[in-house]
Formats: sequence, C-alpha cells, structure tokens
Amino acid sequence: MNPPQTTRRSRSKYVAVFAVAAVIVLVLDQGTKAWAKQALSGGNIIEVIPHLLSFVLVRNPGASLGFASGHTWLISILAFVACVLLAYASAQTDSHEWAVLLGTAFGGAAGNLIDRVVYAEHVLDGRVVDFIDYGWSVGNVADIFLTIAGIGVCALVLRGVAFRSGLDGRKPIPSSSWSEDDSEDSEVNGQGSGAR
Repeated sequence: MNPPQTTRRSRSKYVAVFAVAAVIVLVLDQGTKAWAKQALSGGNIIEVIPHLLSFVLVRNPGASLGFASGHTWLISILAFVACVLLAYASAQTDSHEWAVLLGTAFGGAAGNLIDRVVYAEHVLDGRVVDFIDYGWSVGNVADIFLTIAGIGVCALVLRGVAFRSGLDGRKPIPSSSWSEDDSEDSEVNGQGSGAR
C-alpha cells in the first residue's frame, strides 16, 4: 500500500471522531430544545438554583447576548460558512484532540443554524431556542459546547498540540532525538578515525 493511501485511511479515523463529537452535540442540543419547547411553553419557568439559574423559553433572533438581532440572516450565513470550514479542517487534522474540538464546535454551530432555518419566516431569519437563564444571559446547550470548544482550542494552542503532523503523514521527530543521533554519529566517526 502506497503512502498516500495509508495517509488517507489514517485521516479518515479523525474525520470519524469529528463526526461522532458533532452528532453527540447535535442530539443533546436539539433534544434539550425539544424538551424546553414542551415543558416551558406558556411562560413556565423552572428554577434550578434560586436567583442564579433557571429554565425559561426565549426565542433569540441574534447571536450570543442578543448581539446583531436585526441581522439574523447574516448570522446564519456566517454560521454556515463556519460549519463548512470546520468540516474541511476535520479532514486536515491528524490529532484526536483537535478532531473532538472541531466536532464539538461544528455541533454547536449547526445546532443553532438548524433553528434559524427551521423556524424562519422568510430566509434564514429564524430565532434560536434559548432556555438556560443565567441571570445575565439566556443560552442553550449549543452555546455551552461552543464555549467549551473555544476554551479547548486555546488550551491546545497553549500546550503546543500540533493540528497536523508532517505532510507525508508521519509524526515529526523531536529535535532532541536528532541531537542524540548526531552525537552518536560523531562518536562513531571519531572512533573510526582513531582506528586508522
């Protein structure tokens, strides 16, 4: 089997990790939204932690914190572009950690995008189903996973976790290994010169 075929097959497992993460997030997001629409309809409010956390049904036309509420269609287009880029990135990485975070972000973005498409009155102007009231903002499960993905990406960058290894699909050899090999070669060459 030639190297390109091996690389493609090995990369497919990271795409699978991405897909599993995305599906899990989508199921959790859409499932909780379906529950919220049924349990919180008619203005019902469920207090989880008094004065701190409650469940209340809100239809949000904008982004987080109601930002750009008058440009729902633009937010929808940006979310679609983000999903396409995340899916493309999943085919480029060979890191399980990056694949999980990319899938998590995709699931969150797609979850809110689904709302904007399904509940649209015109074109991409649907309102997102929010129901988790933090007191200062109301969000949903998709927002939580988007936040987790953002924090996770920052953590991977700070830890220096590579998004992709060498173009040939092989993991890069640490520089320390090269130094050790060079030292060994120098010793061998030195001994050989002495023998002459």
